[in-house]
Amino acid sequence: MRYELYYWPGIQGRGEFVRLALEEAGADYVDVARGKSGIGKMMHLLEANTLTHPPFAPPFLKAGPLIIAQTTNILLFLGDHLGLAPKSQAGRLWTHQLQLTIADIVAEAHDTHHPVASSLYYEDQKEEAGRAAKAFRDQRIPKFLGYFETVLKRSRGPYFNGRVLSYADLSLFQVVEGLRYSFPRAMKRAEAKLPHVVALRDRVSARPRIAAYLASKRRLPFNEEGIFRHYPELDS
Repeated sequence: MRYELYYWPGIQGRGEFVRLALEEAGADYVDVARGKSGIGKMMHLLEANTLTHPPFAPPFLKAGPLIIAQTTNILLFLGDHLGLAPKSQAGRLWTHQLQLTIADIVAEAHDTHHPVASSLYYEDQKEEAGRAAKAFRDQRIPKFLGYFETVLKRSRGPYFNGRVLSYADLSLFQVVEGLRYSFPRAMKRAEAKLPHVVALRDRVSARPRIAAYLASKRRLPFNEEGIFRHYPELDS
């Protein structure tokens, strides 16, 4: 099957979690909006009034006749179809639970620079962003990453599910990369207490297909248009 990923072409954003799963699996896929007339094709599907199950927003994935939206939902599907989730029901639900928790920290990371409204410019909410970022740095990063550290410590293997890689491991790698970009000083302090999280990040980055992807032009750089943004004043 050739998968079609629909996401904004200039940012990693939430689409990157899906890209990492597709890349690790060596899946045949096209990043539609990055191709010729791709934005138009994406908007056509978003605005189509003939779809019974229309997506609310990118990312969404076309897999044969299916159109699947929401990052965590897409990964639930791909985990099963690409061998990136356990086969048991308990294992699949556990991996899905971890991904939902990852979605929570991603949303909070975004809200550090847009705590009032996504429709406003960062410059219009800098004071509020400063307060939100401080709470995120001091309280939420240690809480979320400390939880993942505990889970990895108890997993009896290098990954969340022991010796077997899942899409949740790939997603935690992306969270660590994003937080290092956004809050390098805060992450340097936090990582001293997160040896298992750091080890997972390093292990994922060294996987052959992921390493090749990270070195390719397919991997977009972080920038100040995506979820993870670096504003020095928010990283004190």
